[in-house]
Amino acid sequence: MPIPANLFRLPILGLCLLGAGWHAAALAGAGAQPDGPAVEAPAAAEPPRALEPFSATYEAHYQGKPAGNASMQLVHTGDGRWRLDLSILGDRGIAGATRLRIEQSTVFDEAGGYYRPLSQSTVRKALLFDQRATGTYDWSRMQAQWQGKLKKDRRQPLALKPGDMSALLLNLAIMRDADPGDTLHYRLVDVGRARDHTYVVSAEPEIMAVGDMSYDALRVARTDKPGDETVLWVARGVPTPVRILQRKDGEDEIDLRLVEYRGA
Repeated sequence: MPIPANLFRLPILGLCLLGAGWHAAALAGAGAQPDGPAVEAPAAAEPPRALEPFSATYEAHYQGKPAGNASMQLVHTGDGRWRLDLSILGDRGIAGATRLRIEQSTVFDEAGGYYRPLSQSTVRKALLFDQRATGTYDWSRMQAQWQGKLKKDRRQPLALKPGDMSALLLNLAIMRDADPGDTLHYRLVDVGRARDHTYVVSAEPEIMAVGDMSYDALRVARTDKPGDETVLWVARGVPTPVRILQRKDGEDEIDLRLVEYRGA
């Protein structure tokens, strides 16, 4: 059975994911005055939320049909280091028939206000397909390099810049950084290539229904070209995006919907 190439595109969860970083400010009305309109107190921004371990489970859909499940977890490994893991398993539809499995992991620390990747691994498996790659980020030399079943140009060293991240860490950064109306700029260095990503955050939260639950969530979207976009919905108090959606040619393609999550 032919395997659609799009099934191997990791949702840029990089699905990972720290909690509720959209620092929504609470506005307290001062109350109406006898001779004038009500006056609002200035917004008070919340401090950035510290990293905390979590695990989350998602239901995965492909082109609108159930395809399997995904799991994400953040683990504190000690010595100031963390590990973020993503696993996607296809057990229904095309993904199930091809026994699709995708795993990705990034070890990182925090430095200078950034989530700084130290090592990265990726496994993509299906019938008659097995691709594995590992990468290291050498910040003393400002260089990253990958080994494994990759094209020659993907195995060449890449120059690093402060703030560079892996795909998984991108989502942690979005959860931390997204404020209403913001535009977010990131540079990803992952599996042998560097890419710039720009996300636009909605000005107001919207109601996002996932299963039997509904959330007030900010919409954070990146558009590659008309009809192609990646959208995350992040809700305050939830330690992971409540939904991650990739659209192609205006149609839903890969769709991850939160089922449950647990904190530390």
